[in-house]
Amino acid sequence: MKTPQPSSGTLWPWAFVVAVLAATTLQLRAQGRAWFCSCGRILFWTGEAWSPDTSQHLFDPYSFTHVLHGVAFCGLLALVAPRLAPAWRLVLAVAAEAAWEILENTDAVIRRYREATAALGYDGDTVINSLGDIAACAVGFLVARRLGLWRSLALFFLVEAALILLIRDSLLLNILMLIYPLDSVRTWQAGH
Repeated sequence: MKTPQPSSGTLWPWAFVVAVLAATTLQLRAQGRAWFCSCGRILFWTGEAWSPDTSQHLFDPYSFTHVLHGVAFCGLLALVAPRLAPAWRLVLAVAAEAAWEILENTDAVIRRYREATAALGYDGDTVINSLGDIAACAVGFLVARRLGLWRSLALFFLVEAALILLIRDSLLLNILMLIYPLDSVRTWQAGH
């Protein structure tokens, strides 16, 4: 029995994902981002949110905020582009996340994180961490697609609550502090 081969139409979304990842890598390197941690180690996971290893290895506690990006992108794209094939919506989510990773690692945004949030020593992401963040977003998108709207919303708020309890930060707190920093929140976060 012959194994069915994917049609060339199903390969195009994956080709675009690879192109987005390659372009993102090149842009991050052009911005001066290091490939991996200057500590000389490459870790799959670093669990301490407030350590110098955060944003330097493949995954860290903030990877869960990027999973939530994927959940949000899945819902938003289902709303604004319901006729677009799910694979192409995933491509758009990956592209949006890649654009965020490039913007997040500009000097202006790094400076804003240092000024407005409790991330005083934040020096930007390594390339490997940014690629891990994009992968986490894709996972969030795929999970949300499988769960549907209500279970995805429940997951979103469950992860938010867990992050607040465990690391005193979350996606929504991060957005708040970037847009409208509150001294009371920064003081509470610094008590980690």
